Amino acid sequence: MPGMAGHEEFASVEHDFEARFRVICEAPLLRAEKQVLGTDYGASSYTTRSQADLLARVLGLEPGKVLLDVGSGAGWPGVYLAHSTGCRAILTDLSVEGPRVSADRLEKDGIDGFSLSASGTHLPFPDDIFDAVTCSDVFC
Repeated sequence: MPGMAGHEEFASVEHDFEARFRVICEAPLLRAEKQVLGTDYGASSYTTRSQADLLARVLGLEPGKVLLDVGSGAGWPGVYLAHSTGCRAILTDLSVEGPRVSADRLEKDGIDGFSLSASGTHLPFPDDIFDAVTCSDVFC
């Protein structure tokens, strides 16, 4: 088909990317994450718990603040930051499966916020609604 060069390759990469989120919260991976990063959030970034705690302090996260986590994957560190500081978390990821996983964790932990599939270059939010923005291992 004209104009479809590389479409099959993109579809394959997207399928692999989505598959990662379906296994990231399996018990063996969570145990390894807990040992290496100090968390069990289904981490899709290499941010450690101590680095996330530093982010919370530097960004001044607390109840009443709104955090945007761009490229949140399964929700690490955005869900943790909201859980540990009481801020509201809005999580976005280009995938579909990542936001499903993070939405489940938000609900499980009783955290104020939501998760959606969105491109970091075209976010569906008005200006000036976030107090802080995080982005972990998205641009690498």
